[in-house]
Amino acid sequence: MQFSEMSREELLAMYSELKTEYEQIKAENLKLDMSRGKPAADQLDISMDMLKEVVGVYDCKAESGLDCRNYGVLDGIPECKRLFAEMLEVKPENIILGGTSSLALMFDFITQCMLKGAGGKPWSEQGEIKFICPVPGYDRHFGICEFYGIKMINVPLGADGPDMEAVNELIKDPSVKGMFCVPKYSNPTGITYSDEKVRALAAMKPAAKDFRVIWDNAYAVHDLNATPDRLLNIFDACSEFGTEDYFVEFTSTAKISFPGGGVSCIAASDNNIKMIIDRLKYQTICYDKLNQLRHAKYFRDLQGIKLHMKKHAMLIAPKFEIVLEAFRNELGEYGLAEWTEPNGGYFISLNTTTCSAKRVGDLCRSLGVVLTKVGATYPYGIDPEDSNIRIAPTFPTVPELKKAAEVLCLCIKLASIENLV
Repeated sequence: MQFSEMSREELLAMYSELKTEYEQIKAENLKLDMSRGKPAADQLDISMDMLKEVVGVYDCKAESGLDCRNYGVLDGIPECKRLFAEMLEVKPENIILGGTSSLALMFDFITQCMLKGAGGKPWSEQGEIKFICPVPGYDRHFGICEFYGIKMINVPLGADGPDMEAVNELIKDPSVKGMFCVPKYSNPTGITYSDEKVRALAAMKPAAKDFRVIWDNAYAVHDLNATPDRLLNIFDACSEFGTEDYFVEFTSTAKISFPGGGVSCIAASDNNIKMIIDRLKYQTICYDKLNQLRHAKYFRDLQGIKLHMKKHAMLIAPKFEIVLEAFRNELGEYGLAEWTEPNGGYFISLNTTTCSAKRVGDLCRSLGVVLTKVGATYPYGIDPEDSNIRIAPTFPTVPELKKAAEVLCLCIKLASIENLV
């Protein structure tokens, strides 16, 4: 029976039982962290053999003969560029390799646009500028905008992508300079943009000619099962409309090899690649080519990456199922929440339906379970419905995750009864 159908007396009786369980768990003094989407130690272990690559002085040359220990080749060594080009389905000449963090590349690109523009006047000299933010979304994207004082405008993210009717209305305003998108296994919902939505984005006609979409394809190869989502190549879609310059794509190997020691990259049109390179040359002589060489030698090609990602899936898919099974068994029959069941990525998006998500977060914290800060999936940390919670199943051990899921479901039940009664 759903909680909404229970009498006050039935709810109070259940609350008393749940409160007893709450006190018992509180006595356990748990310290469980599900706040960020980090790989667990066993995931990091499967990449350790990469560190055996480039171990001697004669192993440090790229295929061109370049000594990767030295300066040079700002955009990255050819063999590693080919690896990313194959993964993103673009030409190697449309790739720039960066350091360990694609977030740093995104921040740097926005910085360039603020100071030098995106083919026009610097954004910082154009008065108030705005970004479209599909929600729920990634808090670090919102943080970049907030850092630069870019006004963020929420647009609902559906099961197949952003609300394009709302997007097309907003881009009539020339002060709207861009938007953030996580098009495959979106953070936090895990949805993938449909072909229709990708084509609609490619067909956009923004009033601002210096409009840029940050196409954060962080989970391009992060499939969890044998029926993965497929994402239409944005640049193929753009070729029909001549809009390639509006999109700048980012990805990295952070959750493929090592989060603290991966390789990041930019994929973009010829015009954007030239513009970015012309600016980067004042910032650095080159990124870590030894790390690029390690990755190229270890993975070799896209097939090598896919085989490696199957090892990741074997470790984390069962963790997703632990959480989903808990939701189905403990929340579904009571009508207390709705959630996504993604085919890949790193997150599950949970929406409470009968209580405040903030109250759930507070109750979990009192029991020693730390979730992603409630509200973080919306700009300025403000979830207008106070319902969304981002679930990150990958980092805890299996026993820890089972306990954390148990605690989360208990807290949702308690908060729901408090709200209903």
